[in-house]
Amino acid sequence: MTILDTTLRDSLRALKLSGMLHTLDARLTQAQAGELGHLEFLQVLCHDEITRRENMGMQRRLHRARFEHATTLEEFDFAASPKLPAAQIRDLAALRWLQAGESVVLHGPVGVGKTHIAQALGHLAVRRGADVRFLKTSRALADLAGGHADRTWPRRLAELTRPALLILDDFAMRELTAQQADDLYELISERAQTGRSLIATSNRSPADWYPLFPNPVVAESLLDRLINNSHQIFMNGPSYRPNKRPGRPRSTTTTNTK
Repeated sequence: MTILDTTLRDSLRALKLSGMLHTLDARLTQAQAGELGHLEFLQVLCHDEITRRENMGMQRRLHRARFEHATTLEEFDFAASPKLPAAQIRDLAALRWLQAGESVVLHGPVGVGKTHIAQALGHLAVRRGADVRFLKTSRALADLAGGHADRTWPRRLAELTRPALLILDDFAMRELTAQQADDLYELISERAQTGRSLIATSNRSPADWYPLFPNPVVAESLLDRLINNSHQIFMNGPSYRPNKRPGRPRSTTTTNTK
């Protein structure tokens, strides 16, 4: 390595262009072989850096999302559940609802793939550059409850409001306490006011959510914000889970679903 090479590499690091270092030798070889002109050489190096940054950004967003499994829509075996509204689900993959700040409700029996689809849509959003957070609804409520105890509730609420997409898995599983209902109301309201989308998966139909709230007024206000601004997809059919047991043939690899 010459002094010039060392200086160039130090300069790239100082400019935070270290992505170029990974392909610099290969690009120099191409240039020396006459495959790249001066301008093309610079353009290709810049593209290498952009690609590196995009990949690193996506990995950071995937880490922050905290998905249970790295599922994708391409992995989902619609042929195993012909009753599922495949066309509606694939239409959601365009993410027009996310751009519009709308929400998605996936409801139906246990095991039909609601969690898989929710995380797959979240994965698509991450690939499009959106910040996403995946949580069991019970975990989100427990986190907010902890904020009342240590006086960090506003910060915790802000953390759940900040992502462009929040996925609440196992929504409306059981009756809520008054405090849980109030916390959920604040969370849904904050996200609605800031135009941020939400995906909720539930084993109950939205019409059956109201009795789970101790205060009918809170229930009406909260669910009005969520249900009336959402795409509701009823997922029905045989359980998707048996298709993943060892020994059962599958066309693709899938993950734990609800």
